[in-house]
Amino acid sequence: MRDFLTQAARGLKPSGIRKYFDIVERMPDAISLGVGEPDFVTPWDIRSAGVRALQRGYTHYTGNRGMAELRALISRYEEERMGVVCPAEHVIVTIGASEGIDLALRATCEAGDGVLIPDPSYVSYAPIVTLCGGVAQSVSCSAESGFAVTPEALEEAVTPHSKILILTYPNNPTGAVMTKAELEKLVPVIQKYDLLVISDEIYAELTYGGGHVSIASLAGMRERTVVLGGFSKAFAMTGWRIGYTSAPAEIDAAMLKIHQYTALCAPSVSQHAAIAALAGGFESGFASVESMRAEYDGRRRFLLHALAEAGLTCFEPRGAFYVFPSVAPLGMTGEEFAERLLTEEQVAVVPGSAFGACGNYHVRCSYATGMRELTEAARRIAHFAQKHVKK
Repeated sequence: MRDFLTQAARGLKPSGIRKYFDIVERMPDAISLGVGEPDFVTPWDIRSAGVRALQRGYTHYTGNRGMAELRALISRYEEERMGVVCPAEHVIVTIGASEGIDLALRATCEAGDGVLIPDPSYVSYAPIVTLCGGVAQSVSCSAESGFAVTPEALEEAVTPHSKILILTYPNNPTGAVMTKAELEKLVPVIQKYDLLVISDEIYAELTYGGGHVSIASLAGMRERTVVLGGFSKAFAMTGWRIGYTSAPAEIDAAMLKIHQYTALCAPSVSQHAAIAALAGGFESGFASVESMRAEYDGRRRFLLHALAEAGLTCFEPRGAFYVFPSVAPLGMTGEEFAERLLTEEQVAVVPGSAFGACGNYHVRCSYATGMRELTEAARRIAHFAQKHVKK
């Protein structure tokens, strides 16, 4: 029988994150700092809206773009809270922000196109680029630059084939953010090489010590930026699978056609829940979001201190819910550290190499877990580090 698989599908590597999740499931005493998911339950008012939608039989298709009420709320949310012009008629409600990434790349990336991706960053970007026939181009980021994309690093990575720049801040896995001043320095380079920006802002609400700045809010950037957002992280709605895109008209129209043929529409019950999340947020000043962010901030400060006490060098994250310590002081790669920590102390972290070559001597630790588990995990990491510190 012939080999029916495409070359791209055959060449895809399994996610470097999932490997450790699978092992943890077989270790009942293990503590996982690997999962990128809020440990909070979706706030009750949002869950209640979903329940009511089911009870009322709102279980049918919606329009392809999503419910008009939800798109209007997303438009208001982006413009009032993020400073991004976001016409409701150019919003697509998606099956999580993950579908938005796929739509944006499939609409704009074709064979031979170069897509510039910060290294380290979220694991899905490069594989999707490959499936589109494009070429993933790494933009090296370091702790010394706050894991931000610098104009110099971007210039160095650009080739004549470069077409798209993905920006993903606050960043997974580093917790880095980019300030307005840092983003402004990128604009001349982006314009010089006529790049489209795909800005993944799923962690926009989770910043500490300063609010999120979208590159789409800067002069001259709205018309060349696709903004991706969603409800998973800020509203603890990962399982509801609800996100959205906001793109320039021509790109938006192409993305909508792909969405029509591949997904049709986002889950209707989840859309009703998302309406409650935004409508209730405007009424309360987004109190539930602020409460969860304050809890994450406390965990962030605790884990940073604990890792420093264990002798691990750690860049201070300003967003998301991850820390990205260097394990080089122990003379290990991130892969070796993660495997030995899991075997010896039953704590799961993710090797930084899963997110790009620049993470080879780092690991990602998520603090989206309860303080009891976090405290015990920190104790075990300290014990491990003490055993293996280089003399």
